[in-house]
Amino acid sequence: MADVSVRAARAEDGADIANIQAAAWRQAYDGVLPADALAALGDGAAEEQWQAAAEAPPSPRHHVLVAVAGPDPVGFAAVGPAEDDDLDTGSTAELSALSVAPTRTGEGHGSRLVNAAVDHLRQDGFARVVVWVMDQAAADEALERFLAAAGWAPDGARRTLDLHGDGSVLVSQHRLAVTITADP
Repeated sequence: MADVSVRAARAEDGADIANIQAAAWRQAYDGVLPADALAALGDGAAEEQWQAAAEAPPSPRHHVLVAVAGPDPVGFAAVGPAEDDDLDTGSTAELSALSVAPTRTGEGHGSRLVNAAVDHLRQDGFARVVVWVMDQAAADEALERFLAAAGWAPDGARRTLDLHGDGSVLVSQHRLAVTITADP
């Protein structure tokens, strides 16, 4: 069996994280998100953003984790305090990113990433975690099924993202949540 684990991301993982996200999103959201947005994924700016997120997170309660197979990153997750106005940022965290390289799905990396993220969030004192998923994306339906098997469920919140800021590309989403402590 190959050496597989999850560790904290390092600045030098920025390119791998950007490339994993680009490949996963291009496969998952082709025909859902604008082609120009998908084409821009994995560029130098994305690599720099992931390097900065790993090297200098906005707070000690923000984490970027990578799943590795041997020495190679094959997936990543990003978590931190939730930013939604209706949530308590002291006790509720958000899973803001979760991607596994399309060639490495089905190997348990997503489960390891979610479990490691929850472990970090518990240590940081969070009682609940939320994630936003798209309503019209088959990939997010798969993500929702994956998370539902671990106890995540819709919490009733909905939003619409205006991707270009002009109303030309609207993406509707709903929020899933899970309690991660015995005493929420």
